[in-house]
Amino acid sequence: MHRFLFALDPEAAHGLALGLLAFWSERGPLLEVPARLLRVEDPRLRVEAFGVSFPNPLGLAAGMDKDARALGAWWALGFGFAEVGTLTPRPQVGNPKPRLFRLVEDRALINRMGFNNRGAEEAARRLKRFRQRGLPLPIGVNLGKNRDTPLERAAEDYLKALRLLEPFGDYFVLNVSSPNTPGLRALQEGPFLDELLARLRPATKKPLLLKVAPDLSPKALDEVLALAKKHRLQGLVAVNTTLAREGLKSSLAQEAGGLSGRPLKGRALEVLRHLAEGAEGLALVSVGGVETPLDLWERLKAGASLVQVYTGFVYGGPLFPRRLLLGLLRLMEAEGVSSLGELRRA
Repeated sequence: MHRFLFALDPEAAHGLALGLLAFWSERGPLLEVPARLLRVEDPRLRVEAFGVSFPNPLGLAAGMDKDARALGAWWALGFGFAEVGTLTPRPQVGNPKPRLFRLVEDRALINRMGFNNRGAEEAARRLKRFRQRGLPLPIGVNLGKNRDTPLERAAEDYLKALRLLEPFGDYFVLNVSSPNTPGLRALQEGPFLDELLARLRPATKKPLLLKVAPDLSPKALDEVLALAKKHRLQGLVAVNTTLAREGLKSSLAQEAGGLSGRPLKGRALEVLRHLAEGAEGLALVSVGGVETPLDLWERLKAGASLVQVYTGFVYGGPLFPRRLLLGLLRLMEAEGVSSLGELRRA
């Protein structure tokens, strides 16, 4: 099935796979048997971050399941949590197609999707139904603004989406770093970000995090840290996709959009280490280029409380979460670490 999907156009393959997972997700009894085979249930993998308990530190990054259609499937496949979205208050179709590209030689993807989603209201209905099923999967909700909303009114969009979705998420992420919505990254700049956080932080008692771009300078990252602390955020998600294109082999390398996957690995780790130096009181969620158990272990040792995957899962297939978690347990045993809580305290 995995090979068949790679023979299709990337967005068509994503739509087909997500449709099948959504169908499977809605059939509760059909989830239980594969979940027993695929989930790695081990108390050594448990993580506490921003007041939420996670069965393991490996999560699905935003963008894979924008509209919260396949939440039961992500649980059955072994993820410790899933982040849905990016969700905007109003539905939007996103950018013109083609807008998703596989760079197979580089184990990478380029996307310029443009926050295509069915809107916060529909996602809220799905999340409510999922919560009623009682599956133990923490859910993050990634929020954005509609494309046609001017920057000076961006906070209104984030607030509208948050109010609709607030009852159903375990934590919320403000996406101000996608390169595919014109002008959005300006919200990472000091004055815009200060105002945005001042309005959003009082709007929820749930954990609120900020997703940052890999293309920020060390000085800009320090400014983000300072504002996150000033407004009492619970964490940062680092990093989003990059506009950089160095060292790529694929003929598709110059397609416009955000690059994810293996080429982002080094930069994602570099940003994580920089943020970890000044992140007192903030949980860090690392994403970008995670392909192996060693990558996962390295992010946790560098200061991440949680780690997300997207492109690695696309290339790795349905057994990918299990392989990473079993490999992580072996690395923990080899280094004499009895729990991830112990690693965090060190």
